[in-house]
Amino acid sequence: MSKNVYFFGKGKADGTAEMRNLLGGKGANLAEMTNLGIPVPAGFTITTEVCTSYYENNRQWPAGLEEEIKANMKKVEEAMGKLFGDANNPLLVSVRSGARASMPGMMDTILNLGLNDDTVQGLIKSSGNERFAWDSYRRFIQMYGNVVLGIEHNAFEGILEQKKEEKGVKLDHELTAEDLKDLVGKYKAWVKTNLQKEFPSDPWEQLHGAINAVFSSWMNPRAITYRKLNKIPEEWGTAVNIQAMVFGNMGDNSATGVAFTRNPSTGENKFYGEFLINAQGEDVVAGIRTPQEISLEASQQWAKENGISEEERKAKYPSLEEYMPECYQQLLQLRQTLEKHYKDMQDIEFTIQDRKLYMLQTRNGKRTGQAAIKIAVDLVEEGLIDQQTALLRVEPEQLDQLLHPMIDPKAQVEKIAKGLPASPGAAVGQIVFTAEEAEQWNDQGRKVILVRTETSPEDISGMHAAQGILTARGGMTSHAAVVARGMGKCCVAGCSEALIDEAKKIVTINGQVLKEGDWLTLNGSTGDIILGQAPLVEPEIAGNFETLMSWADQVRVLKVRTNADTPHDAEVARSFGAEGIGLCRTEHMFFGPEHERIMAVREMILADDVEARKKALAKILPYQKADFMAIFEAMKDLPVTIRLLDPPLHEFLPHDRKGQEEMAKEMGIPVEKVIAKVNSLSEFNPMLGFRGCRLGVIYPEIFETQVRAIFEAACALSKKGQKVVPEVMIPLVGTTGELKLIKEYSVRVAEEVMKEEGVQIEYQIGTMIELPRAALIADQIAEEAEFFSFGTNDMTQMAFGYSRDDAGRFLPAYVDLKILQDDVFQRLDQEGVGQLLEIGLTKGRATRPDLKVGICGEHGGDPSSVEFCHRIGMNYVSCSPFRVPLARLAAAQAQVKNPRRQ
Repeated sequence: MSKNVYFFGKGKADGTAEMRNLLGGKGANLAEMTNLGIPVPAGFTITTEVCTSYYENNRQWPAGLEEEIKANMKKVEEAMGKLFGDANNPLLVSVRSGARASMPGMMDTILNLGLNDDTVQGLIKSSGNERFAWDSYRRFIQMYGNVVLGIEHNAFEGILEQKKEEKGVKLDHELTAEDLKDLVGKYKAWVKTNLQKEFPSDPWEQLHGAINAVFSSWMNPRAITYRKLNKIPEEWGTAVNIQAMVFGNMGDNSATGVAFTRNPSTGENKFYGEFLINAQGEDVVAGIRTPQEISLEASQQWAKENGISEEERKAKYPSLEEYMPECYQQLLQLRQTLEKHYKDMQDIEFTIQDRKLYMLQTRNGKRTGQAAIKIAVDLVEEGLIDQQTALLRVEPEQLDQLLHPMIDPKAQVEKIAKGLPASPGAAVGQIVFTAEEAEQWNDQGRKVILVRTETSPEDISGMHAAQGILTARGGMTSHAAVVARGMGKCCVAGCSEALIDEAKKIVTINGQVLKEGDWLTLNGSTGDIILGQAPLVEPEIAGNFETLMSWADQVRVLKVRTNADTPHDAEVARSFGAEGIGLCRTEHMFFGPEHERIMAVREMILADDVEARKKALAKILPYQKADFMAIFEAMKDLPVTIRLLDPPLHEFLPHDRKGQEEMAKEMGIPVEKVIAKVNSLSEFNPMLGFRGCRLGVIYPEIFETQVRAIFEAACALSKKGQKVVPEVMIPLVGTTGELKLIKEYSVRVAEEVMKEEGVQIEYQIGTMIELPRAALIADQIAEEAEFFSFGTNDMTQMAFGYSRDDAGRFLPAYVDLKILQDDVFQRLDQEGVGQLLEIGLTKGRATRPDLKVGICGEHGGDPSSVEFCHRIGMNYVSCSPFRVPLARLAAAQAQVKNPRRQ
């Protein structure tokens, strides 16, 4: 029989950190800390395999699990010197989730399990603290009622608020033992009245319910959303950790806290965390009370920023360093031990019970992109890791956070308040007050700032949809802060000046009344809240970012180009390290700044014969030439792949009557002629219609004009001494005949221009492989093509038979139903489309061994797709300018994981 339960306690554990897949991150690290001799309350972990089995077997436990749980509970009792369910000296436990990938706040936790009317008396006896015992009991009913019995959190909160009002107090810890005892009675009565059953009093029944609830929380909506956003497979499941309770709410000698061994926002090598005196762990992350800083330096900084005098700070908000110096010193030592052992920044949870420190969790801490890079570079400099390990420590997607605009430092802005700088970057948007509104407004194309008193895990979809998040309550380790940092969203937390009235949809910030739809700017790096829309500026790559990217460039063998159609895009991409242009879409230039361009294109489309078409094309040529010159200049001596006209011609004509009338008037022709042309060009399926190389076969003069513009631009710059490397790409080739025909006249025009200009330029003519047939006859195509660029967007459309524009109706459901693992337009389908790419590459190189091969679809900036391209031996990937650094890092990581001979 397989082992389902792993014990840890008294300095010895059944598991280790290497067993993360089986024990989950939390269980593996509890075992590891126990083996390291760190003070961890005893407990046991039910494996992730049990969770998988639970769902496979209609939510039933596997045979023998109950016996294993009971046997391990005996070991916990021995380790802690208490008995589960005992009326004199009761052992209470926490029941927590623990997936192999960190999912902060997404699943459920139950504390103080094992309490009933008898064991609460035992807790009073063993602790000598009646108030603490009744406080633990009312918390247990509240949590168990919500998580296991499905009672809305507000039901208990309402009863609690009523009691506080009745007693004239504001905070929970101001209630007396008698008040709390009365609350327990009221809570249980509410359960009985509303659920028609008693609150469970048998500790084993409580435990059974709690374990099932944690397994079930793996499939709650917020966990599902988080998994989707973070690409965590559903089949991984969660472990369940049952651990002896230690109490931070046992009076003023007890406390609970969360800390990071380095700053998770900036990466600064400073111990960073918050704690609460006389509280339980949930109080710190829930943001209900203002947490205190762990270190004296941070506490004084916090007081200064919040206008609190040193006297008031010392009296009301002392740091842990001052309040419990021996525990603080112990924490500092553990910080060193854990970082040295795990060789990474740790996120830790601790409880102090009667001045004795216990560690409840350590895990690799969630961090912003900026912090990830700084920590990786610092750890190399500190000799803890090598450069290749550092490259694997930064998720390519995290770089995205550093590549987005910040508030222009020169701008005059109106700061109306300051909160905590919980997640860096800047965000500008219109205020909304609920997660649902954030999603709806985002779907309408509006940018929003989600303003909440505090966020809860249910808000995750709205947080994802928002540009930034502002909360009135909560600290740097609150739910909003941790989740926003993980998403790379700008977040300002704990702005106490923000008074929110959700019902009226207004927020009053320092007397300034703002309503839904008003514009607000957040600076997540400073915590500033700014009225209106502040101007943003592009970021610069420097410092640690530059260091990390230079390490990536030393390692990777896959080149990274960009998709760029304008000089500005080319310059941005070059500043981000692009090594050329892999796709320049010439059709985008037809809609350039001068209105004459589109009019000349329309004149060309309406032409009745070749001569009229050529006359219109002569007007287009100088615009195209000027664009190509500017792009070549921006890319200096790097290669530029220019795709000849690809879309069907009807895309350049107006389809509404008003637009057609305006066009006819401007061109001095009857509107009927425009309508007739639009009708004659309309297609049942334009994607499979008259486009790409088919235009070049029927109207060679279009492609000839474009080739002439390319080579006139190249020759003009060559005469000025600039090296130009043009690569002409013929789109949508499906037969060798198409390619041969277009290549012949393209070479003729190129040679003519070079002869006229008296300049010789190196150039290549290749093709875009985007049809399955082209991949299958790639050996024949390579006889003519000097390079291949796979257009993975169209290849995906053709291979699946999905229209990219219409697939949004069913693709999300396909991903939910596990018909597809991912949206195939975001992440390359390696199994099917990938096979076509591999066939095309292998066959092409069989004919032409030095064939240069790359991809230029959207997949070029997706890390898993980049890894695939590396693995099959491509020369380069091409992606949008802002994704160039992501692709550079992903290419380096691919080489580290799967070295390719250079």
